[in-house]
Amino acid sequence: MKLSIEHETRYDFSQAVPYGLQRLRLCPKRSNGQRLLDWSLDIEGGVLELTYEDHHNNSVSLVSLEPGQQSIVLRCQALVETEDTAGIIGQHGGHLPLWYFLSQTPLTKPGREITKMANEAKAASADDVPRLHALSGIVQQTIRYETGSTDADTSGEAATLAGRGVCQDHAHAFIAAARLLGYPARYVSGYLMMDDRVQQEAGHGWAEAHVKGVGWIGFDVSNSICPDPRYVRVATGLDYRQAAPVSGLISGGGTERLDVKLAVAQQSQA
Repeated sequence: MKLSIEHETRYDFSQAVPYGLQRLRLCPKRSNGQRLLDWSLDIEGGVLELTYEDHHNNSVSLVSLEPGQQSIVLRCQALVETEDTAGIIGQHGGHLPLWYFLSQTPLTKPGREITKMANEAKAASADDVPRLHALSGIVQQTIRYETGSTDADTSGEAATLAGRGVCQDHAHAFIAAARLLGYPARYVSGYLMMDDRVQQEAGHGWAEAHVKGVGWIGFDVSNSICPDPRYVRVATGLDYRQAAPVSGLISGGGTERLDVKLAVAQQSQA
């Protein structure tokens, strides 16, 4: 399947910005089941300073705001070819050892509720893959999907206690519990082609866990499936912060307004 992606991110500031630096993780990965055919980035109100690959093998672009600007627009286009791997990414590679992905972060730090979910999943099956599928189901049943109920700073434990959240919260809770069970786990930010629409409000997030003898396997808790050819992997990290599409530092600028436009479609429909 060939997927066409158009992603525009616009920041408007109430005052001129004297200094700003944005870190972009918007270029899709080259990985098992996914081939990047084309990629472009257009910037208004800023300058591309540097492009590099970080320790998670994410393609990162550093963009500085032109002094005095009150807005910056980031437009990227990608064409990606995907195939069905039943959610299996494959064996571990890259610069980081597997044990690194057992490390908890403030967003994945488990408390009583996540520990309870991990124990339920452990009791559900003695086999790795069925156990992780059971964990995915437990997390989905515990955290009701509700947009606007959490934000980027909400931890998996907090979302579990509240009983509501979005894909980011599902992924963080799953990752935290998987690590408790001894499975290296990581966060994935990317795109999902919707069956009922092309235009979307935001990208998607899910989790991956490493199973000995199989490798990395994706789990989209929000949709109760392993990623299929409709999914595009963009960035990975220990949690959302390490895989966020756009992050950075703004000095001054007053209040900020964010507007995102996203379209994901099969090439023939684009």
